[in-house]
Amino acid sequence: MKYINPIITILLITFLYSCQKLIFDKDRASDDPFENFDYLWNEVDKKYAYFTLKSVDWDHVRQRYRPMLYTGMSEDSLFNVLGNMLNELRDDHTNLMSPFNVSRYRPIIAGEDNFDYNIVRKYYINESEYTTGGFQHGRVKNQSIGYIRYKTFMTNVTNEEMDFLLNRYKNTIGIIIDLRENGGGNFVNIPRILNRFTDKKTLVMYNRTRNGPGRDDFGPYEPFYITPSDKIKYLGKPVVVLIDGGSYSASTFFALATKAMDNVFLIGETTGGGGGLPNGGQLPNGWVYRFSITQSYDLDKINYAEEGVPPDFRCKLNWLNTNRDEIVELAIDKIVNFAGSTIQKL
Repeated sequence: MKYINPIITILLITFLYSCQKLIFDKDRASDDPFENFDYLWNEVDKKYAYFTLKSVDWDHVRQRYRPMLYTGMSEDSLFNVLGNMLNELRDDHTNLMSPFNVSRYRPIIAGEDNFDYNIVRKYYINESEYTTGGFQHGRVKNQSIGYIRYKTFMTNVTNEEMDFLLNRYKNTIGIIIDLRENGGGNFVNIPRILNRFTDKKTLVMYNRTRNGPGRDDFGPYEPFYITPSDKIKYLGKPVVVLIDGGSYSASTFFALATKAMDNVFLIGETTGGGGGLPNGGQLPNGWVYRFSITQSYDLDKINYAEEGVPPDFRCKLNWLNTNRDEIVELAIDKIVNFAGSTIQKL
């Protein structure tokens, strides 16, 4: 089987999925519901990466859903059968896209709600707030600490933006990067941010791609590195990343990568998962699908990215006191008390 570079894959799929309108072939090979069902089921069977981890009995899924088909069924009815079948994978990187609907798995955000930007704006950064590209940021009140909120990886990061941020906070004792409720987006924004916080090429994770007929057939572990930028960097001081159950997909990859970086720490709750890069194609009737074909691992080759990356320090928001963000407070405390290697990762 031809090797699929997972980074190229995520770039292509991100582009495809972010388009407002998809282009569907007018000349369809077949509208037969049985042919389209079998094609999709077989593609997932040959390429999906998380059958074992998620304990999905894909053969049983086929037995349940194929009898729902019948000759002459409407496109809408077929779409519902195929979409519901894909949702059995319980994977938010799995979609079916037609000219009239998009099917997606909608996981319930893990744990409690742990973020309200109004609290951060009002009680922590207040009048110092700036908006630079996709970043909302400011200096923490009464502290020499920078706060940077990045709410979606769909907003591309530029060198100019990162230069401005790091120049503004170059004299701080630490930086907070808030990824709470960041649902993910473009994978390439991860190194664009993290390459400003290291001065050496750093191995941060491994990815491997499903490459055989067996549901546990995978290619080799492919290393993924963060290579330091030649632009402005922020070194020798702590960087605290805030995460929660709403930190999904690219946010999970970001959190996983920080596990290998000595000066970057995670505070909050376990991320929502989404640690598989998607790939896809087109059904005989022209509809477009995608699903996860890779697995991601930490440096010990432990695979927990799909189920979520745990923080180094757990903390929850106390909704009985909306004048305070306990997660930001803990980040401030860790930065203020940071000295050498006194902050220990899990």
